Amino acid sequence: MIGKLKGLVEGISDDKALIDVNGVCYETHCSGRTLTAMPAKGEAVSLFIETYVREDQLKLFGFISESEKQWFLLLMTVQGVGAKVALAILSTLSASELSSSIALQDKAMVGRAPGVGPKVAQRIVSELKGKAPVGGVIDAGVQGLQEALGEGVASGNVADAVSALTNLGYAQAQASAAVARIVAKEGDGVETEKLIRMGLKELSS
Repeated sequence: MIGKLKGLVEGISDDKALIDVNGVCYETHCSGRTLTAMPAKGEAVSLFIETYVREDQLKLFGFISESEKQWFLLLMTVQGVGAKVALAILSTLSASELSSSIALQDKAMVGRAPGVGPKVAQRIVSELKGKAPVGGVIDAGVQGLQEALGEGVASGNVADAVSALTNLGYAQAQASAAVARIVAKEGDGVETEKLIRMGLKELSS
């Protein structure tokens, strides 16, 4: 099985890249995020690879990071999520946004990805809760607070501050991360109004 490819970028299309490894070109299916991060044609690139083998086909899926590959594999453990949908999700959400969406049980955020209906989005946030890949991309304290918000058990001042920041137009993941950083420094006894002010300062910095 192929686990990693190191070669030169031969070409990039809407959903795949051609990687030239010593004269052999490998077609790798990639997320939009990975394709955007690719260097120019002729330049060196290294991709983490998942080899997909079936009786009638063999496909390579390429990822710019080990984290993205692990999320791809994790997403495909959910019923209704195949390779195409998993790549669509990873094209729409960064690994950090995906972690936050699952912690917050924010199915609407996951549902932004093409091909992800409400039922599949609900299964993703429910079944993958607490299963972020090892070496996750968000701070444990932030994730803990986001999980408390998702479960409706966060303290009132924290929940109210996050709600207020969300109403001001910030994404819930951004708002909860900002409030979590403040709580880590100041403790969870900060009054709601002060949390909002400090949250706004944190988000604008």
